[in-house]
Amino acid sequence: MGSSYMILIALIMGASWLVSYRLKSKFEKYSELHLQNGMSGKEIAEKMLADHGIRDVRVISVEGQLTDHYNPADKTVNLSEGVYNQRNAAAAAVAAHECGHAVQHATAYSWLEMRSKLVPVVSVASNFVQWILLAGILMIKVFPQLLLVGIVLFALTTLFSIITLPVEYDASNRALAWLENKQMLNREEHAGAKDALNWAARTYVVAAIGSIATLLYYVMVYLNRR
Repeated sequence: MGSSYMILIALIMGASWLVSYRLKSKFEKYSELHLQNGMSGKEIAEKMLADHGIRDVRVISVEGQLTDHYNPADKTVNLSEGVYNQRNAAAAAVAAHECGHAVQHATAYSWLEMRSKLVPVVSVASNFVQWILLAGILMIKVFPQLLLVGIVLFALTTLFSIITLPVEYDASNRALAWLENKQMLNREEHAGAKDALNWAARTYVVAAIGSIATLLYYVMVYLNRR
């Protein structure tokens, strides 16, 4: 079982590297596709929020690359410096996607609400789960219950990864629909934005598969402890 698991993890790691590489190359490619409307990521985000009647969300700039996110706690769309200031298809895609999360929040999208409720629990679990799992394996003969605790905690992080999938895909769908309906991008720009968001979503798919595979491994270790 151990060798099979290692092969599976190697395959997942390879897929993760490939998706990350493709994502980076796609964003570099579409960063060269400048928008005919001349709007920056910040302006795209502010317009999408306004068009959805959202007036209490701020669009701010944050440091880093691919650090873009929506924070429901303080209602901010956080755009990396490149996205915030740039006027290209990649920036438009990311800005609209993060606003898609703001729209989800404003409309009480069920999957986002479910994920938000898990955030505090997962934040605590992620700090301890690897140590508990390691200790559980080392002590499996004398204290198997410890591994079981680790499995339960890891299951919560796996559930979080699974719930993240519909949240991310829905945010992209909302973004692309708005970009198309409001004719924000021409055909080439829209195709580029869609391609970039599709590759971004695949990173979450690979992460979820990896988490599920790891969870199953620990469950098998627990079941075969004797």
